[in-house]
Formats: sequence, C-alpha cells, structure tokens
Amino acid sequence: MPASFFMLLATLLFATMGVCVKLASSSYDPGEIVMYRGLTGMLMLGLLSRLPGGAGLATKVPAMHFWRSISGVISLVLWFYAIGHLPLATAMTLNYMSSVWMALFLLGGAVLMGSSRIDGRLIAAVLVGFLGVALVLRPSMDARLAWYALAGLLSGMLAAMAYLQVTALGRVGEPESRTVFYFSLGGAVAGALFTLASSGRFHAHTLRGAGLLLAVGLLATGAQLALTRAYAKGRALTNACLQYLGIVFSCVFGVLLFNDTLQAPALLGIFLIIAAGIAATLLRTRSTPPDSQHSISES
Repeated sequence: MPASFFMLLATLLFATMGVCVKLASSSYDPGEIVMYRGLTGMLMLGLLSRLPGGAGLATKVPAMHFWRSISGVISLVLWFYAIGHLPLATAMTLNYMSSVWMALFLLGGAVLMGSSRIDGRLIAAVLVGFLGVALVLRPSMDARLAWYALAGLLSGMLAAMAYLQVTALGRVGEPESRTVFYFSLGGAVAGALFTLASSGRFHAHTLRGAGLLLAVGLLATGAQLALTRAYAKGRALTNACLQYLGIVFSCVFGVLLFNDTLQAPALLGIFLIIAAGIAATLLRTRSTPPDSQHSISES
C-alpha cells in the first residue's frame, strides 16, 4: 500500500476518534478518557513489542520520554476537553495549529539567538494562521465557550512542543513504537491523576460508555500506527498536507452526527489555518535535515 493510503487511513481514524471522544465526554471526564486511551495503547503496543522483530520497550533515555509524555498528555487532556464542548471541526482545527506554533517557536529561537536572517515567509505563515484562528473564534462566539477555545488553542501549542521532543527522541535512535508506548503509559498515569485531582472519583461504566472508551483507545493506537507507516514510507511534506484532511473529515462528522453549523467566516478561518500549516511545514522541511523529517506529532 502507498504511504498516502496509510495517511488517509490515519486521518480518518483520528477524526473518528474525535467523534467517540465527544460522545464519551457526556459520561466521563477528559482525564478518564485519556487514562483509558493510554491503557489501551499500552496493552496493544506491549503485545506488538513481543512479536518477532519488535523493537522492545527497554530505553536508555527515560527522562526524554518523561518530558515528552508531560507535554503530550497535557495537550491531549486539553484537546479532549475542547472536543467535549466545541463543534468537532473547531476543536480539531485548533489542535492542528501545531505546525503554526512550531513556526512561531522557530522564529522566537532565531530572535533569541540574534539571527539576522529571519524568513519573512515564515512570519507570514504564522500571521495567516492566527488570522484563521480569529475567524474560527470570531468575536461573536458565545463567551461561555471561551475557556474551551483557549484549551483547544493551548493543546495545539503543547502538541508542537511534543513534536519537537519526538524529533529529539528519533535523533537518539528511539523507535516510534517505543515512544508511543511510553506516551501511552504517561497518559494512563497522568489521566488517573487528573481525574482524582479534578473530581476525586471515577465514573461507573455502562456498556455504551465502555464501548466508547475502548473505541477511543483502539482508534487512536491504530491511527498512530498508520501514521508511523505513512511517514516511514512517504515524503514528510506530502504526509503533512494529507494530514489536514482530518479537519475535513471532522467537518463532515460534525454536520452529520452533531448538527454542527459552520458559518462562512469559520470555514474561511479553517482554510487559512490549513494553508498556513502547509506553508509552515514546507518551509520547515526545506530547512530540516532529512534524518529528522520522519518524526510524528501525536496528541
């Protein structure tokens, strides 16, 4: 199968996961959903690691996995919190701002290092991205949704930080399956702690609720494996562009399943965010060594 097939599969699975998260949010706290997602991922990847040819789980860089898990898990909790209260496409779009945040980080690093060569195209991509956010979260948005919108925006920023940490793990030779396993482990532990700190209890299960939690874990892990295969087989830039189809799938699911309505300014904002993300990815790809272009953002 070509890399494009695996990327399309990954985006569809992630969007479907978003549907299950939104449905599960009526019965569970975000921390609980993250915890069960992590437990499912740990089980699946733990079993895969024991198969012939598996990478194994022993690591020489536990501290790097720890810090990657911190940023990734907080991003995941914020994202699930946003999904539970915002239109599905809006929450997905805000999380997909990670590429624009990364461009902003690169610009900030260049300024701090005193570089005299700052790419004006990267600045333009960042400005277009935040213009898109302003349109998606237009001033007419209900003030009661402001916290959820901020959570979605912060989830994208932390996802960008997690991406940089995954890149660093790839450079020291850590396989993706091991990185995802420890991220799942961190999600299981941190999700439980978030839940105990916020509500002090875990909700009882119904057949529907347990099924949704299992679906979230299976879909997320399956999507991550498909994403890994796509980046291993295909071009980083092509994959990054196809990844934005997750927003399109989320728009369709939101309209069909949740009666979400997206007005023209919001649709224009989504388009601008996608364009800015692709442009930022293109500019980053041209300035990134080939051996670090296969790292995968996962939140």
